[in-house]
Amino acid sequence: MPIPDHLVEEIRQRADLVEILSEHTRLKRTGKTWRGPCPLHGGEGPNFSVDPAKGFYKCFTCGEAGTVYNFMMKHLGMTFPEAVRWTAARVGVEVPDERDRERDREEDPNRVLYEVNGFAAQWFREQLASPAGQRARDYLARRGITPESIERFGLGWAPEEWDAFGNAARKAGFHTADLLTVGLVKEAKKTGREPYDAFRGRVIFPIEDLGGRVLAFGGRVLEQVEEHVPKYLNSPESPVYSKGRTLYGLGWSRGSIRREEVALVVEGYMDYVSLAAHGVTHAIAPLGTAMTEEQAALIANYAPRAILLYDSDKAGLKATFRNGDQLLRAGVEVLVATLPEGEDPDSLVRAQGADALRRYLSDSLDIMDRKIQLLDRKGLFTSIKGTRRAIDVLLPTVRAARDAVVRGLYLKRISDRTSVPVETLEAEANAVTEQPRTFAQVHDQRRREREAGRGPRFQADLSRYESRPEEREQRSSPQKRLRMGAERDLLMMMFHSERWVEECAKFVGPDEFEDPDYRRLFRVLIETEGQRDPEGLWLLNFPEDLAGDVEAIRQRVEHHDWSGEQRFFAENMDKILARPAEKEGRDIKHDAPTDDTVDQDILERMRDQLAFRRENKHLKIKHGILDPNDPILRGERRY
Repeated sequence: MPIPDHLVEEIRQRADLVEILSEHTRLKRTGKTWRGPCPLHGGEGPNFSVDPAKGFYKCFTCGEAGTVYNFMMKHLGMTFPEAVRWTAARVGVEVPDERDRERDREEDPNRVLYEVNGFAAQWFREQLASPAGQRARDYLARRGITPESIERFGLGWAPEEWDAFGNAARKAGFHTADLLTVGLVKEAKKTGREPYDAFRGRVIFPIEDLGGRVLAFGGRVLEQVEEHVPKYLNSPESPVYSKGRTLYGLGWSRGSIRREEVALVVEGYMDYVSLAAHGVTHAIAPLGTAMTEEQAALIANYAPRAILLYDSDKAGLKATFRNGDQLLRAGVEVLVATLPEGEDPDSLVRAQGADALRRYLSDSLDIMDRKIQLLDRKGLFTSIKGTRRAIDVLLPTVRAARDAVVRGLYLKRISDRTSVPVETLEAEANAVTEQPRTFAQVHDQRRREREAGRGPRFQADLSRYESRPEEREQRSSPQKRLRMGAERDLLMMMFHSERWVEECAKFVGPDEFEDPDYRRLFRVLIETEGQRDPEGLWLLNFPEDLAGDVEAIRQRVEHHDWSGEQRFFAENMDKILARPAEKEGRDIKHDAPTDDTVDQDILERMRDQLAFRRENKHLKIKHGILDPNDPILRGERRY
């Protein structure tokens, strides 16, 4: 069956001609076109011209010209249908062919997962367009998201029902196991119940690969919610989705990024869609707080320069400099745009339009200049101690710079501001090459450097992590530590992988950890998210008096069997979540009268306690045995 003409044209228009041809020759932008050696006749001069706006190429030496289809036929010997199908697969357009569909199903073990995600994306879109999606449509309209943008980015709506999507997917023939695999439904904690929908009452943002296949989803609530409910919720990693290897919006923006030769890096998909709706089309968004090496390399493939467009609050600046260093390591020039206080890219373009944003972009500073600017405002260069601290903050960016010239310019800039010779700065920057990996070794080296009169004498302020006096005086006894195994095991998971820091923080905070030392470790793990490095320098953030705890937990990481991580996490988290109910149970026993009188308040508390236990059997609530100070354990009371 021939491929319909309208589909042939749609595929051609969606294809990024520069990207495809760049895989066969070296192209460099010259004005509106790209030039390079002709791959068809093997030329060496820049006689091969590619016009991405027209979707056309031409060689001025051999005379060959045409579209992406002509190139694939000439250069790779494909037939026309093969060229169309190859390009269609590249841009994510499905060409109808029953034989191909059946063969792909057999060859790709993950095809059913892509089909599940595709079905979900369509179902969410239908809910947004339905009468039930009116509130979500109103919300998007208030945010300046036009119907055209909703259609372009495939936005949807997840109803607030607990099982609306799951029932629809099963009715369509999909298995619950596949829905669980991609995170569209979650296991019910109550036995005997069907899994429930993961996304409820949220605007849905499909996350796609470069070919347009749906990999995962992000969801945003419409309004302020309770503190324990996350504003943004993302799909977990799956066989088809790796958060650290995906950039939201790259499939739509890569052409614009190439043309502009710069990528705008924003915090999340809401910022991305809002900018695109207002005509700013060369943005991308990492799917998480910390940019990975793979994401930075992706950006480097499309643009030599990146402008970081994060909030100007403490968290935004932290993400700016952490991600900026990652981009420098990938060879990208990094600039930082500073928005007015209280503004983010979304709010700025909605209030003042895209032109206002472009003015701030044009005033962007190099990441090193922005760091120096902020340190100067804090007055760090007015004293020797402050200057030492400032240098410690600036040198990681010097080390991150892959380009030797940029590295030299950074050292010169620091030298000019601090009056420290370039040679001295360079020696210190180069000193961090082979760092010890264990916590104890890191601190031992730092102590030796101090005693020898070299190395950093000042470090980031860690006072917020230091234990309070009462905590130092009341270190947990070995007996009490035994009952804190859940806290220790969750810390072990957080040391094992940063993703468990994020998962733990969804349920509990450091204050829910009863052991004061474990509480301090949890605080530091949250604050250092995204700073882990192969050399182990991130361990310097932990107070030295916790060296034994850190090393013991990290040794457990190495010897633990990491199969069944989700179950292990759930079991330990349940133990901590059960504590309030266990304490209430002990309090009821303590307050209960010792004679035969009936206390109505106690009876009501007991009924509530029993009802809670029935509804939360998964918490495995114990009865009065967790508190070492419980009168029962001292033999003073018996029940």
